[in-house]
Amino acid sequence: MNIDREQLKLYAVTDRSWLGHKTLYEQVEEALKGGVTLVQLREKHLAEDEFEKEAKELLELCHRYHVPLIINDNVALAARINADGVHIGQSDMELENARKVLGADKIIGVTAKTVEQAKKAEAAGADYLGSGAVFGSSTKTDAKPMELSLFREICESVQIPVVAIGGINADNVLALKGSKLAGVAVVSGIFACKDIEAGTRALLARVETIL
Repeated sequence: MNIDREQLKLYAVTDRSWLGHKTLYEQVEEALKGGVTLVQLREKHLAEDEFEKEAKELLELCHRYHVPLIINDNVALAARINADGVHIGQSDMELENARKVLGADKIIGVTAKTVEQAKKAEAAGADYLGSGAVFGSSTKTDAKPMELSLFREICESVQIPVVAIGGINADNVLALKGSKLAGVAVVSGIFACKDIEAGTRALLARVETIL
């Protein structure tokens, strides 16, 4: 396995929706100062050359804080800039292909919404799973809330670490207590905070009480 469970504790997923007057770089640095343990760069609408430039800058920034940077979906870009890994959905590039492109030592995370998907991804060599949306989602409006009982079942069904995602913030994260999760992946619960560093620190303290 290419990832330490500790690195999945508080996993920040970028989103440009809340930039306001800051740059994404500034926001990510505030989240790193607040204690995020992994950053996933997610860009849906950026031109490839801009995405690559941004990814290189953020990779250097994350490494300064000893935190891995993984790229959402874009396996070719992750390989080009030597990112720490990728996160792929059920409909993105197949895991086996991603592993061929990136090699054995990169982190590959896979989205799993059912026990069957979780077991299949584990068998195919995923390093961790992202499951949800545990509380619905403000960033993916089509994401239906996942019953917490199903989330717990997914955690129990595999040996690899599972991260909860979907609408998680400091107000609701304690509801995940009792699941065998490795951590939480958070978008607006970090990047929509007025003070990202303080908000991240408060969220991390709560996450640590449920792990």
